[in-house]
Amino acid sequence: MSVRSRTRPLVPALLSAALLTAGCAGQEDAESGPENPSSSATPHGYVEGATEAAEQQSRLLLGDPGTGDTRVLDLITGKIHDMARRAGVTELTTDGRFGYFHGADGTHVLDSGAWMVDHGDHVHYYRAKIQEVGELPGGPGTSIRSDAGATVVTAADGTADVHSRADLEKGTLGTPARLPGTYAGPVVPYAEHLIALTRDGDAPAKVAVLDRSGKRVAAPESECEDPRGDAVTRRGVVLGCADGALLVREDDGTFTAEKIAYGEDVPKEERAAQFRHRPDSSTLTAAAGGNAVWVLDVTKRAWTRVETGPVVAANTAGEGSPLLVLETDGALHGYDMSTGEETAVTEPLLTDVPEAASGEAPAPVIEVDRSRAYLNDPAGRRVYEIDYNDALRVARTFDLDVRPSLMAETGR
Repeated sequence: MSVRSRTRPLVPALLSAALLTAGCAGQEDAESGPENPSSSATPHGYVEGATEAAEQQSRLLLGDPGTGDTRVLDLITGKIHDMARRAGVTELTTDGRFGYFHGADGTHVLDSGAWMVDHGDHVHYYRAKIQEVGELPGGPGTSIRSDAGATVVTAADGTADVHSRADLEKGTLGTPARLPGTYAGPVVPYAEHLIALTRDGDAPAKVAVLDRSGKRVAAPESECEDPRGDAVTRRGVVLGCADGALLVREDDGTFTAEKIAYGEDVPKEERAAQFRHRPDSSTLTAAAGGNAVWVLDVTKRAWTRVETGPVVAANTAGEGSPLLVLETDGALHGYDMSTGEETAVTEPLLTDVPEAASGEAPAPVIEVDRSRAYLNDPAGRRVYEIDYNDALRVARTFDLDVRPSLMAETGR
């Protein structure tokens, strides 16, 4: 593999380290006690076996469904790690640390060794060794959602198992607990509870708030016809519905569900079915049919439809950043989310997308973090790093020895 890159300045990293340490100092003192050792004994945010860093420690998980080849690309060092081959993988998802390689007979779990811990007013970044964790049961249609305490595996038949996050962090799947009943979509951990959709016959789905054992503790008034798509934001959990989305929030122990309607009748093929966004951002994107993208501003409770060219993939870093759209011409396009105006386009073209556009292969994806975007080019066996704040400038190109048809970013 070859990498063309620009070095990152050292001063901001040192400043970040100083601010991170200072930001934790007061909290360390406040949390000191029998169950919260002081900083003199254990550093705040300490994770056994990991190294804390001042900057985000992003890694890209890459998979080639055709050969089963799997790679992990460390975006800090540029080093590429060869992992075990996994035949039959058709989808790759992540929760920010663990990669889930979905196949016909099960889902393989890989610990990327890169993650962050969010304390609200500041974050901690960690890096550790990459390790295989194990194989989860469940074929096509299996969904996996996580938070700091639990990982929930929801099967296509609506049954759901809860795994201890601590077990996964130790490199084992542990023994999951089966939730009672079945659900109308992925069960999402949130605010130390589980957000689920339940359905009675052909009636619209309704939100149920469960404790970690599956006991229903709240049922905010709600209705969600044809649920598709979900996302966790700083404003709450977003659940896609036929007429828009439900926003489920927790405030001082009370859960509410609020409808964010499209405001117009939207044909089924143009509804938001899968959300993409920067982790923790409150601005979501989703394809709106073949030639447009939905932007959902959760803070403002507003949908915006941005007319584009034929859409292959879309994402955004959030408010103040461009909407990024990979179109069938093979170029990455930038749009102003408020006006719909195209503001930038990459030249030359970045990827050949006819197979993905026709549904014959996994479509490329756009991964976004706080400063960069990443676009996989399977045909060219490369990944591009894009500075989306600088007219979509290609900051680095990573040449690979596999076709990276599947890609997910961890460490965010």
